Amino acid sequence: QVQLVESGGGLVQAGGSLRLSCTFSGDTFSSYAMGWFRQAPGKEREVVAAIPASGTTTYYAESVRGRFTISRHDANNSVSLQMNSLKYEDTAVYYCAAATSLVFMVVRTQNQYLKFWGQGTLVTVSS
Repeated sequence: QVQLVESGGGLVQAGGSLRLSCTFSGDTFSSYAMGWFRQAPGKEREVVAAIPASGTTTYYAESVRGRFTISRHDANNSVSLQMNSLKYEDTAVYYCAAATSLVFMVVRTQNQYLKFWGQGTLVTVSS
């Protein structure tokens, strides 16, 4: 059974940077697409970045494109999210997810089929 554990959240000032990490265990990491989602107070959970098993492309939500970078680290069975130029509106609980296809990450109607999630890590951006 796939298990995911996030780390790296915390309190940062607007304009600052933070790097989140998600460690994967329980299956073959290189067979899974990975993604980062976030949920802010009063908002639906939304994908912010995703990367397929191959690592040959990336997906970013428009709101974070150019500021966030998702990377696979296959040797360490992990995925990271480098967040730069943070804004107050980036404040949310960030979750790592794993799936057999990138489609489950980037197509909103397919998110219901995601079954592997981390526990979440809180990112708070102060103004």
